[in-house]
Parts: sequence; C-alpha cells; structure tokens
Amino acid sequence: MTNSNDFSPVVLQVLPELEMGGVERGTIEIATYLQKKGIKNFVASQGGRLVHELERDKIKHLTLPLKTKNIFKMRANAKKLEQFIRDNGINIVHARSRAPAWSAYWAAKRAGVHYMTTFHGTYGLGPLGLKKIYNKVMVLGEKVIAISEHIKKHILANYKVSEDKICLVHRCVDVEKFNPEAVSQERIIKTIKEYHIPDDKKVLLLIGRLTHWKGQHLLLEALSLLKNKDYYCLIVGPDQGRVKYSEHLRNLVKKYHLEGSVAFHGQTTDVPALMMVSNVVLSTAIEPEAFGRISIEGQAMGKVVVASNIGGSLDTITDGVTGKFFYSNNPISLAEAIDWALALSPAEIKKISQAGIKNVQNNFTKDIMCEKTIAVYKELLNINH
Repeated sequence: MTNSNDFSPVVLQVLPELEMGGVERGTIEIATYLQKKGIKNFVASQGGRLVHELERDKIKHLTLPLKTKNIFKMRANAKKLEQFIRDNGINIVHARSRAPAWSAYWAAKRAGVHYMTTFHGTYGLGPLGLKKIYNKVMVLGEKVIAISEHIKKHILANYKVSEDKICLVHRCVDVEKFNPEAVSQERIIKTIKEYHIPDDKKVLLLIGRLTHWKGQHLLLEALSLLKNKDYYCLIVGPDQGRVKYSEHLRNLVKKYHLEGSVAFHGQTTDVPALMMVSNVVLSTAIEPEAFGRISIEGQAMGKVVVASNIGGSLDTITDGVTGKFFYSNNPISLAEAIDWALALSPAEIKKISQAGIKNVQNNFTKDIMCEKTIAVYKELLNINH
C-alpha cells in the first residue's frame, strides 16, 4: 500500500450507471460536494442521464461497461480502472455496487491505493448462501459505509467483518429542495389541478414504484378499515412493467369500495409540491428498506409521517414525536396509525411538523452526510481532522 499520509483525498467513485436511484443520487451528492470543497474526485460508470450533473460541475467521468457481470469484461474494466487511477493520482477507490466493486477492488489492489465501499442494501444470499461469495467484495474495503443501523446489523449478521471497520453514514435529504418555504404558490396550484385534489379532504400520500414489498396492497386493506373516511389517498409511482400487481391493486380498490377515495398516478415530477399539498406521508413497506428516503423527505416538508416499524425508518423517526410507526405488514395497525394522524389537532400537527424538520436539519442533511464521508476518506489516509 502506498504511503499516503502526505496526500489529500483524491477519490474515484465506481458504480454501475448514472440513471435515477438512491445509489446514483448519493454518488452525485458526494462528487459535487467534494468538488465544492476543492477535493479532486472522479466517477466511473456505464453512463446515464445524471452524467450531465457531473459535467456541469467539471467532474471527470470515466465511461466503462461497469454494469456487466461478465467476468472477462469485469477483468477488462479493472485494467482500465487501474490505468485511470495511476494517470489521475487517485488514492481512494470508493465502490458502491457489487459487479463494478470487483473491478474496482482488483484495480485498487494492483495500483496500491485504498479501497472502500458503501453497502447500500440487503443483497440476496442465494440458495445455501452461495451469493455471499459474490457479495463479499462489499466488505473487503478497508472501511465499509453502512447507510443505516439496519444495514449495519445485516452486514454483521451475514459476513465475517470487524464492527470497527463499519462506519454508519445515513443517507440524506436535500433541505434546499425539500423545504416548505421553497414551494411556491404556483407549484401548489399546479399540483392540486394535476392530481385533482379535493379541497375538503385530508390527503394521504404514498410515493414509490408499484411493487409488492412496498406495500400498496397493505395500504388499500388498511383504508377499508379506517374509522375516519374523510380522506383522499394518492398512490404515486410507476409499475415498471408489473402489470399483474397493478391490476391487483385496482381490483382491491373495487373490492373495498374505495372508488373516489383512491387515485393512482404513474409518476411525479415535483415530489416536494406533492408532499406540500398532502397531510400524511406514508411509507408502507412490508420488507425492511435499507434507508427509506421518503420518511425524511416527508419530515423535511413538515408532514406527519406514518411508517412501518422496520428497516431504515427506525433510524429516522421517533415514534409519536416526528411521526408514527405501525406494525409491519399489519393492516389493522396501519389503519390505527392513519386514524391517529387524521385525528391530530392543528397544535399537535404543528408540534410534530417542527420536530420533524428539526430532526432532518440536525441529522440528515447533505452536508452532514458528505462531511461524515470525507471523515472516512481522511481516516483512510491518516489525515488529522
């Protein structure tokens, strides 16, 4: 390993592609923050719509077929990454996904530089745990960032890794974008018209792609059990080709006689405005989310958040203070939590709203996430900070 005590971090982040998603967004957030701080950094991926954000901030992007799982292409990627590391004086390789992480790991070892990872999800272990061998690259880093306590526990339970190697760095919310004061009246009016939101109902909002584990079906069952019928529920997200599940949800609406009270929308271009016109933001996952960005985005917007008591939300919500938990995969518990939220007085809503905003500002901003990540980089390089 090259002695890098005298160096500042020069970072290469490696991921499959730069389309939309939590891994991609986190990569861009780190890259642009490093650039703003004068820390030289690079990104390698297969490319995608977010590359322009790097180009805008003059961050060099290396385009390679890093989404591949073909071992020969992975080896070829490793050689090109190694040369890129040497040519640009990179001293930290930060991998964010398994297939490109193998190429990044081989390249870092051959170039004699530091290798670290961010563990973004609970990767499947496969039959007899055979996929652990493939997944293992994510714990081979000198440091491993876990994005929540849930992910940290998953790593410790499934991989032989020392706990002091793991650094807890929560994901973040953009508090400039998710800020009630930043949403104009024009955006509010446009959203009300676009989503046909009634002005005499309290609005429940569930954002997320239509997939079984996100729990849209659970929400519909819970709505049928509500005591308070004075609501309008928006379920927003694409089905991404899951036509059967999408049809199943619409059949549940008919089964539970929820027509007129529930509306499906495939996508939204303005999440903050949609949250602004809502009263309750929901997170109904029946499987643990690695972090669960919706919960902190809802809090940042000053909304009452109702979330399942599993996964990343356990890190971000204080029950009864910044939001409300329900027992995961339990429609009766979800119905009770929604009824609780709908029955809150204006004074109680204001108190929860203020607590949620403060929680995000104190713990989950982009600056906090990025500074904690830089601290990990500096620790790798033994720089005093």
